[in-house]
Amino acid sequence: MKPNASSASQRDYASPEIAFAESALGRALLMVLSDGSASHRAIADYLLRNHVRVTALGIGELAESCGVSAATISRFARDIGFKNYSAMRNEVATTLQSVLQPVDKLRNNIGRKAGPMAPALESLDYAAANVKSCSQALDMRDLEHIVTALTRARAVYVLGFGLSSQLAGMLALHLQPFCQQVIEVAGQGGTEIAAGHLANITSRDVLVVISFPRYSADVIRLAQFAREREACVVSMTDSPASALAKIATYVLYAHSSHPVLPSSASAAIALIEALVVTLMVSNRDNVAKAARLTDAISAWLAGTDTDFSSTHDGKRRLPVRSKKQLRKPQE
Repeated sequence: MKPNASSASQRDYASPEIAFAESALGRALLMVLSDGSASHRAIADYLLRNHVRVTALGIGELAESCGVSAATISRFARDIGFKNYSAMRNEVATTLQSVLQPVDKLRNNIGRKAGPMAPALESLDYAAANVKSCSQALDMRDLEHIVTALTRARAVYVLGFGLSSQLAGMLALHLQPFCQQVIEVAGQGGTEIAAGHLANITSRDVLVVISFPRYSADVIRLAQFAREREACVVSMTDSPASALAKIATYVLYAHSSHPVLPSSASAAIALIEALVVTLMVSNRDNVAKAARLTDAISAWLAGTDTDFSSTHDGKRRLPVRSKKQLRKPQE
């Protein structure tokens, strides 16, 4: 059945990628990504990632960009319900008009507030817009399923490379008190270390994999390995067109648009906090776990069992361990 642009999602997304993917046309393209031939998957992937550019491409240019023939493009258009390529391209344009109206409004507002001489303010406004988009894209039922999987898992593996490795480390640190075992797959190592950690992953485990533009090919391969081992894979990424979205059992979207940087981590950090908070309040046992964590680290926190001495001018010195704390334990 031919997709109808009028059924495109009307939610006020700051992310055109997510909004386009949730339109009728976008859903048809996502179905091709799941079930189509290799050549049709390549076309669908290109349309999802480059929908704005496609509106200006002739059939030959699109065929060259996708690495297929013009005849394959025509066959693709007919297979998803259009008379020809021109009709499909017009539908892309119509869908974009609906999708991009709130996005253009947002960007115009940001531009008016920040101006060319205030990149810092523009960056902060994009961060706020990304967090809002993340909130609107969040599926609460999926979030509940993810929390259940994390709670029941024998081990929770957390994976990210590059800048995403910092996000993975943050998530792993948050999850440790509330999961049976948390393994930061990459850490300061590379692909070989990550692959070694994942060698024993099973259907009783969860892999949370984090990747944003620019995507790491190794992360995609390792996530695919985990799915082949029947592990639950939770992907945290920016768009339904991301390869991680197709691999995952569950997907959490954090839009990462930024006027200067390759991607912004603001929404990803907010999403990590939202996931952890949902996990913490999901059952009463986590209250006791949080209390044990506080007890374990309280001796090392400022203002707890530390001595402060004042100098002759009344200024405080650095905290000093008490004699009891400094005394060596008996052999």
